[in-house]
Amino acid sequence: MDQARSAEEVTDGDGYARLLSGLTKSGALADGWRGAFERAPRAVFVPEAVWAPDETSPTGHRLVTRAEEPETWWTLVDADGVVVTQLDDGTEGGPGIPTSSASKPSLVASMLGHLDVTDGARVLDIGTGTGWTSALLTARLGGEAVTTVEVDPRVSEQAALRLRSAALEPARLVVGDGLAGRPESAPYDHIHSTAAVRRVPRTWIEQTRPGATIVTPWGTPYANAGLLRLVTGEPGAPSYGRFVANVSFMWMRAQRPHAVTLPPTEPDQRGPSAMDPDLALSNADVAFTIGLHVPDARYVHTWDTANPAATYRIALSDGNGSWASVRYESWDAPDAVHQWGTRRLWDEITTARTWWDTHGRPPLTRFGLTVTARGRQETWLDKPGNVARRSGTLAE
Repeated sequence: MDQARSAEEVTDGDGYARLLSGLTKSGALADGWRGAFERAPRAVFVPEAVWAPDETSPTGHRLVTRAEEPETWWTLVDADGVVVTQLDDGTEGGPGIPTSSASKPSLVASMLGHLDVTDGARVLDIGTGTGWTSALLTARLGGEAVTTVEVDPRVSEQAALRLRSAALEPARLVVGDGLAGRPESAPYDHIHSTAAVRRVPRTWIEQTRPGATIVTPWGTPYANAGLLRLVTGEPGAPSYGRFVANVSFMWMRAQRPHAVTLPPTEPDQRGPSAMDPDLALSNADVAFTIGLHVPDARYVHTWDTANPAATYRIALSDGNGSWASVRYESWDAPDAVHQWGTRRLWDEITTARTWWDTHGRPPLTRFGLTVTARGRQETWLDKPGNVARRSGTLAE
């Protein structure tokens, strides 16, 4: 069992000090946050057992414990990187998908900076995780100002132990669905989420004051890539936000995209590709744009084992019966593209890439999001009204 540890019990010499110095020099650590980071050392909130990347493992990870590999553990904790703390929602024998983590410190600092908190502000923290972000908010604003919500009871229990031991316990630590927020403690001046959403929940907007900031990872099944900073409007008015950074976070459990599976039937269309498939994933900006234009499309990479040459393919599905795949080698050959269903997903991908090219190849930070008074999301390029993509109601 993981043991809660106070700041006095955790020490690795100058590792954390070097980390904070680097965050300060890079500008990631905004004014007013240095003291909170000093009061809440990251190591206090990282479990004794974590998962390190390991390409030789079937799951891509191996277990590292502080007791057995202290040097490796400290290297992970004091680095400016993600530390995976749970795989497969805590079940055994799964594929090894990270489902909880201690986020990258520079990104934690940046997200907190985008909140623009002031003394006396009330914050809803979605995704307690290890408890580190909740501790930082508590250190900055005081426990009475912070409500934190975690969907996983075991993760929440361990975070509560660490927060209590560090004397940085929020007034309200709740087990529940972060999409529902926490109306009992509303209204909030800020909402901070460490889980990615595809749709901003209506509840978040309803539980904030006009002019509140919501900072959350936001993405599509194709590209979980944007960090959204949304400012809530007056009742009955739209809320507007911009994507301020390229990030990648674990999904809110209720909004996880579908798995990509190819049908056991023959494709109903074959043909050459009009585009090198590498161009569909050449960088985060084009992937983000394609995700906006091709709703619900998700991809995986696979080997075409039915082909004697075992060619490498990108395979896509929309979760509603349409599929496509295209091989990387000889992508312009007559049988390179396979498509099924009512949508021609690869054609849509190609059209979206062309849109990105013809609009000057915009970075994702040129895009923004409007949540309308009727509960619809509209993504736009450069300014509201220059619509790049509309989606359905927030309740969908």
